Amino acid sequence: MNLTLIHPCIGRIPGKEYIRSWQMEPLQPAYLAALTPTDVSIAFWDDRMEPIPYDLPTDLVAISVETYTAKRSYQIASEYRRRGVPVVMGGFHATLVPDEVAEYAEAVVVGEAESTFPELINDFRNGSMRKIYRTDGRADITSIAPDRSIFRSKRYLKLGLVEASRGCRFRCSFCAVTSYFNGTQTHRPIERIVDDIAALKGTRKLFFFVDDNSVSDPKWAKTFYRALIPLKIRWVGQASITVTYDEDLLALMRDSGCQGILIGFESLNPKNLVGMNKKFNIARFSYDHALGLLKKYRLRLYATFMFGYDGDDLGSFQRTIDFCIKHKIYMVAFNHLTPFPGTPLYDELEQKGLLLYDKWWLDDRYRYGEVPFHSSLDRKLVQDQCVRARKQFYRFGSIVRRMFDRTNAGNWFMLHTYWFINLLLRKEAAQRENYPLGDLGFTGPLLKASPQADMHPSPSVSPTAARRRSAAPVVAQHSTG
Repeated sequence: MNLTLIHPCIGRIPGKEYIRSWQMEPLQPAYLAALTPTDVSIAFWDDRMEPIPYDLPTDLVAISVETYTAKRSYQIASEYRRRGVPVVMGGFHATLVPDEVAEYAEAVVVGEAESTFPELINDFRNGSMRKIYRTDGRADITSIAPDRSIFRSKRYLKLGLVEASRGCRFRCSFCAVTSYFNGTQTHRPIERIVDDIAALKGTRKLFFFVDDNSVSDPKWAKTFYRALIPLKIRWVGQASITVTYDEDLLALMRDSGCQGILIGFESLNPKNLVGMNKKFNIARFSYDHALGLLKKYRLRLYATFMFGYDGDDLGSFQRTIDFCIKHKIYMVAFNHLTPFPGTPLYDELEQKGLLLYDKWWLDDRYRYGEVPFHSSLDRKLVQDQCVRARKQFYRFGSIVRRMFDRTNAGNWFMLHTYWFINLLLRKEAAQRENYPLGDLGFTGPLLKASPQADMHPSPSVSPTAARRRSAAPVVAQHSTG
């Protein structure tokens, strides 16, 4: 049996190279590869950096879908469906809106794949693949590690991506992670995480723990960080601002090699924080105090902010920019609020009739960076002000001023990284604005999955034979909202 794994890009403009500056190894297909029986041949294609060879023989295609890549995923599925090849889809978007994804996939994995993907492969081999494979509760992630052999020959950033935990215990209303994992978190065994790091240590100078919130369980986090100390690695990760509630935890992070942490500050307006169910951001003490503690322990900060809540006004943007420059924050993201399907935020906006499109992620009129709902501020103003905020924060004067903070310039490695990242983000301030979702060069309608498609594997099948054996697909016009 031949299995093809695809990592889709957001979109593409004919004649232009895809934006490639932040291409890291995607762990989702590496986990699927690890879950696949060893006698199955695997091909992996990263749509961000290489053309997909649709005509190479394969029996089954698997795609992990996020909301921003949904349209492109359906285009890829259509190309394979024209060739008679069935497609399986999973991931965040497939779990949050499975009925939609089921229209474009012969099978859908709802939830984590550890307990269902091996079963799906076995059913496919036996010609009995079902439409929906659903995980009840949380999957067991204690015995699985990603198969990174699929990344050979690919040119990714030299950053070691490692997963230690999944999910987050907080329930922020805008967050797809919360909806996907239902406000829970699970952990991999620490000894397996250490093994992952050891296998990568010779080729990676910096590790990125991709956990949604590495300190969601502070007791576990402390045990984990103690285990990292003997490894003498440098690492970055993601956390909630509650990490600053515990100075012992901050000290352990520093001692374990933490170079920086991403924290969602989201807003300087307490009213907005209450509206997003994130009032814990300032429940213990102020942002100023939290920032002081991060600097005390030499932890560099990647702060993220969102605009578009009712509590925002035109001055919100400049106040936030001034705040970030004043505190000499290492790097900052200024983005507009985005309602992802399946989240409380999306449901609220839909019930109030404030969504501009039926499904913004599929609508041909939508472009990346656009605010897809009616807000108290003009939508175009919010978009433009987010771009202006990035440009102002990453102007040369700001970069130089922030460089002299002793945390940002704490060692030569991170100082070099500081300039690399800040200059890159300066370049990217507006690079993705108005970028299309989906490939503009895609021709023809999206093809819906036929419920009668032949699900039997045929390892020696040619593309022509595949087309002959396929049931005729049902044609669906591209959604325009």
